Amino acid sequence: MGSLQVFISAAALLVLVLAAIDEAQANTVVSGTVFCDQCKDGERSLFDYPIYGIKVQVACSDSNGQVTMSREETTNWFGNYAMQFDGTPDLSGCYAKVLSSGQGSCGIPAGPAQSLKLVFRMFGMGMYAVDSLLTQPAQPMSFCPKSSNPVPAPVTPAPPRQVAPAPPRQVTPAPPRQVTPASPPPFRLPPIAPLPPMPHLPPLPPLPPLPPMPPMPFLELTACPHQSWTRPEYKCYWRAVNPDTKVAVVFGLLAARRYGTDLTLWQGLQGRGDPYRTLLREGITAFLNSYNSLQFPYNTIAVVQHMNSGLMGSERNVLYTALRFIRANSGYGKVTCKFTSCK
Repeated sequence: MGSLQVFISAAALLVLVLAAIDEAQANTVVSGTVFCDQCKDGERSLFDYPIYGIKVQVACSDSNGQVTMSREETTNWFGNYAMQFDGTPDLSGCYAKVLSSGQGSCGIPAGPAQSLKLVFRMFGMGMYAVDSLLTQPAQPMSFCPKSSNPVPAPVTPAPPRQVAPAPPRQVTPAPPRQVTPASPPPFRLPPIAPLPPMPHLPPLPPLPPLPPMPPMPFLELTACPHQSWTRPEYKCYWRAVNPDTKVAVVFGLLAARRYGTDLTLWQGLQGRGDPYRTLLREGITAFLNSYNSLQFPYNTIAVVQHMNSGLMGSERNVLYTALRFIRANSGYGKVTCKFTSCK
C-alpha cells in the first residue's frame, strides 16, 4: 500500500473514531521532565541528563495561597512524568515543583517551580506542558567548567565619619628642586643586511581528490509504516533496539502495567483490533522511525512521552494518540519510506 493510500485510510479511520467516541470521558494531562543539573549552574547544559525516581507535585492555589488541588507523580527511566486531571479544568494558574530526591546523588531540589503552559484544549481534552525542573548534587562535578568572571559580592558603603577640623598650621616653603642633566641618546643597532634571494622551487603536485562522502540516510526525511519494519529484508534498520527488546524497557512502568513485562517489540508490531494494541503498534513504529531519521516529526523522548500520556487517559485519548502516530508514520501523505534491501 502506498503512502498516499495509508494517509487516506488514516483520515477515514479518524472520522469513524470521532463518531464512535463522542461520549468518552474528558481528561487533562500535564507532562514534563526533570534533569540533573550536574554543574549547579541553574540551567540546562550539555552535562545535564534526565533523572529517574524524582517525585514531582503539580499544585493549584487560590488568591489566599491555599492549595485547592494537587497531584504527585514519580519520574520514569527517561526523567518524564505525566499526571491526569478529570475533565478540562483551567490549570493556567498552577505550578509544578520537585518534592523529594530520587536515585543516586543528584537528588537535591533546585531551581524555581515552573508554571503550567497550555498546549491545546479541544474535543473535550486538554494538555499542559511544564518547562524542565532541576535537581542538583551536593557539589558540582569535577569536569564542569569553572566560571571565568565570578560575580563580586555586594559592598555596603560605610557611613561617613565626623572629622574634627584640624588646627591651622604654619606652611613651610618647599626646598628648591634639583635639576639632573639630560640622559644620553639610546643605543641603536646597525641595520641588518638583506638576505640573498631564495632559489626557485618547483610547484607542489596537486593533492589527490577526496573520496566521496558516504551516504547518510538518517539525515533524510523518511517515514515507514509498521508493515515495513516487520519485513526481513529491512532488518538492518533496527539500530537502537532489536526485535526481542521488551516493550516495558522502552516505554517504562505504565506500558509494563498495561502490556506485561514479557511482550517484545516484534510482538507489539503485530497488534491490531484493540485500541491499546493499535496504540502500541504505532508507538513502536514511531519509536523506530525516530531513530532512523533525524527529521521525523517526533524525536525519541517525545514518542515515549506521548505514549505514556495516551496510556494514562481514557480510551478516547488512546485512539487520538494512536491516530497521531499513524499520520506521522505514513509521512502525512507527502513523505515516502526510503528503505532499501539490506545486503
